[in-house]
Amino acid sequence: MKNITKLGAVSALSLIIGAGSAFADTIKIGFIDPLSGPFASTGTNGLHQFEFAADYMVNDKGGVLDGDTFEIVSFDNKTSPKESLIQLQVAIDQGIRYIVQGNGSAVALALTEAVDKHNRRNPDSRVLFLNYAAVDPALTNEQCNFWHFRFDANADMKMDAMSDVIAKDESIKKVYVIGQDYSFGKAVADAAVSMLGEKRPDIEIVGNELHPIGKVKDFTPYSRKIVASGADAVITGNWGADMLGLGKSIIENGFTGPIYTYYGAGSGMTGAFGETGKGAIRLVSEGIVNPPPTEEASAYYQAFQAKYPDGNIDQTRISNTVGMLAEAIKAAGTADDVVAVATALKGMEYQTIWGSKVMMRAEDHQAIQNINILNHTDEGVTFPFDGSTFGVVSEQTVEMASADAPTTCEMQRP
Repeated sequence: MKNITKLGAVSALSLIIGAGSAFADTIKIGFIDPLSGPFASTGTNGLHQFEFAADYMVNDKGGVLDGDTFEIVSFDNKTSPKESLIQLQVAIDQGIRYIVQGNGSAVALALTEAVDKHNRRNPDSRVLFLNYAAVDPALTNEQCNFWHFRFDANADMKMDAMSDVIAKDESIKKVYVIGQDYSFGKAVADAAVSMLGEKRPDIEIVGNELHPIGKVKDFTPYSRKIVASGADAVITGNWGADMLGLGKSIIENGFTGPIYTYYGAGSGMTGAFGETGKGAIRLVSEGIVNPPPTEEASAYYQAFQAKYPDGNIDQTRISNTVGMLAEAIKAAGTADDVVAVATALKGMEYQTIWGSKVMMRAEDHQAIQNINILNHTDEGVTFPFDGSTFGVVSEQTVEMASADAPTTCEMQRP
């Protein structure tokens, strides 16, 4: 009788422990970005930032709901829209309901369309697409859908801030626009021509060209044309290896004016530019790390560097993406019902660790936030990038930039 009682007690205890652990689950987030090829360093650095944010902001603080934790599952898309669709299906087949991607608007456009089709056909396995860096304006305008949320400012918003700064600089009379030949590069060029034309009609666009994405080994021919044009400033939306190759070539061929960029820092670029980029590279960005805006931001960055000594937090929006998803899941009371999570996310106002607020606009799922102009320098840098003495320091801030900008989004909601 005693043996039966003891066995019963052990079984009951096992059931209690099993029930407790059953409440905690793993919420998998699929990371679909380049982990090989010419843009591998950009994708790998982004992956590390997501992994760190998931642990620091969610898992190490007890998770969400009943202790559910975030797990980042990586998928190498080789910067290919076609490969991205294959990896999306692999992720869905693994039961992943949250997808993050950022490198390449062509990829984002393919993913958002595929997610929309999947969700209409498969209401029991719907997916949310959390876009942290693909900034083609179309994604929250004519190509918008309920399942897509953008945590970065779009190309037009960034150009609005950038062109404000350029327009105030009376020494700039001629501008050369150059970018990668795909949807984002074209969006940057169109916005630059339009906005500078409105704000400073006296500025002459002395060059406006696109080059193949990820294929140019030597940018010298482009750089020589830029120098020969007499341009006072350059605008480019290039990123990754294309940004580093173009920027270094422009400077090495004798250009001395400012180079206004969207993605001109981190992922090895800041260290590679070094002294040559000082006073030349300008970056339009949503976040500030130098000087650290809050003690919390400083502690976050120090902890990241302790784990990834060679890495940089060059995309503060990644921690915002993770933090806002966690808050939306808490508000929805579930991670399984992505409609409820999306409903909690739209219209959300979120106080970031970077000392500023992000508002997810309900009409088009476009994040509204501060936009900053940063300068490549080794002065006043608390957190240098790439193991160098150089970093990016804030020069100007546009608060809640383009908050009233119109959208053509006509969203169909479930």
